[in-house]
Amino acid sequence: MEKPLLVYDGTCGFCKRWIARWQGDLGDRVDVAPSQEVASRFPEIPPSAFAEAVHLIEPDGTRSRGAEAVFRARAMAPGHGAGLWAYETVPGFRASSEACYRFVASHRPFFSRMTDLLWGAHVVPPGEAVTSWLYLRILAVVFGIAFASLGAQIQGLVGSQGILPASQTMQLMAAHAGAGVGRYLQFPTLCWISSADWFLSGLCAAGIALSVALALGVAPVPCLLLLWAAYLSLATVCPVFLWFQWDGLLLEAAFLAMFLAPWALMPRPRGDGSPANGALRSSRWLLFRLLFASAAVKLASGDPTWRDLTALRYHYETQPLPTWLAWYAHQLPLWFQRASAGVTFLVEGLVPFLIFAPRRMRFAAAAIIVAHQLLIAATGNYGFFNVLTLALCVLLLDDGVWPRAWVERLRGHAEAGRAPAGDGWPAWIRRPVLVSVFLLSLVPLCAAVGAPVSWLGPFPRAYLLAEPFRTVNGYGLFAVMTKERPEIQIEGSRDGIEWSAYDFRYKPGDPSRRPGFVAPHQPRLDWQMWFAALSNYRSEPWLLRFCECLLRNSSPVLRLLRTNPFLGPPPRYIRAVVYRYRFTDPETRRATGAWWRRERLGLFAPVLTLQDGALAVAPPELQRW
Repeated sequence: MEKPLLVYDGTCGFCKRWIARWQGDLGDRVDVAPSQEVASRFPEIPPSAFAEAVHLIEPDGTRSRGAEAVFRARAMAPGHGAGLWAYETVPGFRASSEACYRFVASHRPFFSRMTDLLWGAHVVPPGEAVTSWLYLRILAVVFGIAFASLGAQIQGLVGSQGILPASQTMQLMAAHAGAGVGRYLQFPTLCWISSADWFLSGLCAAGIALSVALALGVAPVPCLLLLWAAYLSLATVCPVFLWFQWDGLLLEAAFLAMFLAPWALMPRPRGDGSPANGALRSSRWLLFRLLFASAAVKLASGDPTWRDLTALRYHYETQPLPTWLAWYAHQLPLWFQRASAGVTFLVEGLVPFLIFAPRRMRFAAAAIIVAHQLLIAATGNYGFFNVLTLALCVLLLDDGVWPRAWVERLRGHAEAGRAPAGDGWPAWIRRPVLVSVFLLSLVPLCAAVGAPVSWLGPFPRAYLLAEPFRTVNGYGLFAVMTKERPEIQIEGSRDGIEWSAYDFRYKPGDPSRRPGFVAPHQPRLDWQMWFAALSNYRSEPWLLRFCECLLRNSSPVLRLLRTNPFLGPPPRYIRAVVYRYRFTDPETRRATGAWWRRERLGLFAPVLTLQDGALAVAPPELQRW
């Protein structure tokens, strides 16, 4: 014997299916044969023993059976030695695993049916080559949406005439970090090259072009690296407007996708092999963290509305940018809102564990998560978050779910005879990086569930060092439910008597205007106005800068708004008025056509003006309400 030989009962369909599955990992390292063919070579082993358990016979004469044979055989495949280590090292594991093996072996018909139920026709994994091919294309679309959405706003947000000019942000970063390499580690951005308007718009344009290239399959790894670098650069110089969890999620997904994508300069069929298992598992782990942390923070926050399942009674009305369907969802009875909150906890807290379950249960998890995301997208505008989450759900599938003709066309069976190119990163790079990402991800996950991070040793410190690169992030949406909806309306006046309101494009303003669908585009200013209304103007210095831009009639900033009531000279005074908004009831909407009813509360900030070219507080007589 030149190689180990794994012998199984050839009359057992259950055995044949699982041996075939293991062969995918073992390759040609281990010979596999049914006992009916090779038992005569080993007369010392009774035929009944072959019928009871698998046997592993090694070239040096070592023989093992049952669970030990399985663990020893699988340990010969790289990355599958954990079972043998536990069998030989962990107290009680040997006895328990052998007992489990004997139980399964004596109930093979039952476990064969369970295999059909949990794995279906594909006990042997059909691979994820086409699935990862599709995922990378969807990720390219998400990047294209993100850069196009941001490109339409970048000058008004951080351009030279924008709310928070990137050039000033870079000066503050340089003063904080000093000279040397440290500034690039603390503030990783290509804007160290330039923060001019043309460079900011160029990064967005380059992001769109790279997204197209990625969708076409041109140099996917370099494209992903450049997309990650471009988006991180903009997020670093635009921290007030690009701090959302889906911005970090996009960066983290792109970083992990670099290890899923093939190393190729030109498009080619995806029949050259499946993606690395470690990269696939890391992306699935990202989806798990996103969902599970969202459930964990809701419970850990102690918010009573989540504890008594009344949170959705307020959510549809108070979320940042509701759609018109949210108005209808808000009208549903309380028992339905409680049931919906309970379903949310199930989808976010329990269903994610099915991500690591057998094939069909994993598919069921994907279907449930997709349905939940579609409901979220139907009632709220969350930018590209829902599309990106749906993309991650694609990685829960495999090539067995797609139409066979489509899979064969994408895999390029006509070229199956050519030698496969080197598909991915070498293991000595890929494995340490992905293991490091996994260990660092435990830090924010522990924080989400309220567990101490001290037991993680040096990793909390390492996480802080890696935090500026946003490749490992903390997640958890709507930990505390907002019960009321304050809204800020910006008004201008030339004489301090007659005031005219600036209308925002998407956030609630005119009560009769129907809430709309804007996602996957994210109006960053409208979103920040929602957060500002929950705070105070002293905590939101960008809001004062926004008012100053209006006093100067900054055209890039005005393009972020729906209307400009001052078409000639700019206003002399600007004030921020806060209202309380609530959805109308069906009777009121039928009578008036209004979607909202609002109550004026007072000034959010002092009335502002320009004095000697600088922002100043207007005279006291204008501060009276």
